[in-house]
Amino acid sequence: MPIKLNIDSAAKCDHKLEIIPNLSEDEPESHPMAEPHVSSYYAASVNDTTRYPPLEGTVKADVCVIGGGFSGISTALSLAEKGRSVVVLESNRIGWGASGRNGGQCIAGISGEGEIERQLGADGAKLVRDIRYRGHEIIQERIAKYAIECDWKDGWMEAAARPRHMDTIRKFYEERVAEGEGDHHELIEPGNFRSVLDTGLYHGGIIDRRSGHLHPLNLCLGEARAARSLGVAIHEESQVLEMQGGTKPFVRTARGRVEADQIVLGGDTSHNFERGRLWGLQFPTGSYVIATEPLSDNLARQINPQDLAVCDSNVVLDYFRLSGDRRMLFGGRCNYSNRDPGDITGTMHKRLTEIFPQLKDVRVDYTWAGRIGIVLNRVPAIGRLEPNVYFMQGYCGHGVNATHIAGEIVADAICGTTEKFDMFDRIRHTRLPIGRWAGNQMLALGMLYYRLRDIM
Repeated sequence: MPIKLNIDSAAKCDHKLEIIPNLSEDEPESHPMAEPHVSSYYAASVNDTTRYPPLEGTVKADVCVIGGGFSGISTALSLAEKGRSVVVLESNRIGWGASGRNGGQCIAGISGEGEIERQLGADGAKLVRDIRYRGHEIIQERIAKYAIECDWKDGWMEAAARPRHMDTIRKFYEERVAEGEGDHHELIEPGNFRSVLDTGLYHGGIIDRRSGHLHPLNLCLGEARAARSLGVAIHEESQVLEMQGGTKPFVRTARGRVEADQIVLGGDTSHNFERGRLWGLQFPTGSYVIATEPLSDNLARQINPQDLAVCDSNVVLDYFRLSGDRRMLFGGRCNYSNRDPGDITGTMHKRLTEIFPQLKDVRVDYTWAGRIGIVLNRVPAIGRLEPNVYFMQGYCGHGVNATHIAGEIVADAICGTTEKFDMFDRIRHTRLPIGRWAGNQMLALGMLYYRLRDIM
């Protein structure tokens, strides 16, 4: 789902980041109950039903990772492969959030590449090139090494939603060819488009054969299983109530405590830890997905003969692909105000049939919603709150690839290789000095301008 803060100096003291005040022994703990996976096609087709126990008692580890999505699990697996002892704490289920709900598109690069080059110059340009497909490589290596079944398919396309968008796409193609990536990029001119997608709504596009698509929840669950096989302790239903870095770092849940040398905030934990450099940094944006009933072989081959994942070129974009069992998974209608449509299924199905009238009578079996983490300059936020407290978040719709890149970068930094981490930590972000609700309304107004441009 591609969607196109002045940073404070790093915290230097042993201050405590509290979410809920310390409770005395005779005070009752109060915290939300863990939630099951959202009722989605992905949750209905999981191939791993492993449950991990809540944290009980006090445990020690080299690293405590907070968050059981791609950011946390990928980081934990990278650390375990490097010989570190790791504990993962997830307040709900592994893959409960965006990692288990997204469009399943593994797209090259990260968001905000132009901003990285603008701020870091030649070093930033090299960084962007070096990591462009690193997430893909990590995922494919793990699929092979750990026998993870997650329906990986090669091929992703950006489709020009307006004729004028082809100028940008042609320029992008030329840049990729100049960088030596012409062998896996293909420019589709308007006259040839129906050979790729059987719709009259688009005006050309570009295919990246190294990018692809997959079942994201099965990937996340498979990586968790791999991490567990290497000794990572994973705990679901373990909401973190308190965290402290500094000289005596620890993480506390309702029934347990982890004492670790390093702490990693893996993904969107900012609603609980929104302090210092995380304050006003990230804003959640609603996105919605429907999954149809399985299509016939003939219909699937007709509308998407190359089985590509597709995003259009609008700012407020549509994205879609075929699942492993030939369902059309169609998402988009990003909502920056976080006011969900009254009829998500109807809204999404109407848009789907505008693109593919052939699917007008196809039944919708699943509808679900999720949140995309947006940072204002579109560069994923990777840094430290304290010398031994790391964070990563704000992938702006490129999460499948970018989370695995971020996880490796943070794991490398913890193990002493900090070159890429230090470059991300130097990126200056813009933060809104207001709460999330007001910030989302400002973003919604700003995105209305781009939405109007999309439809003109």
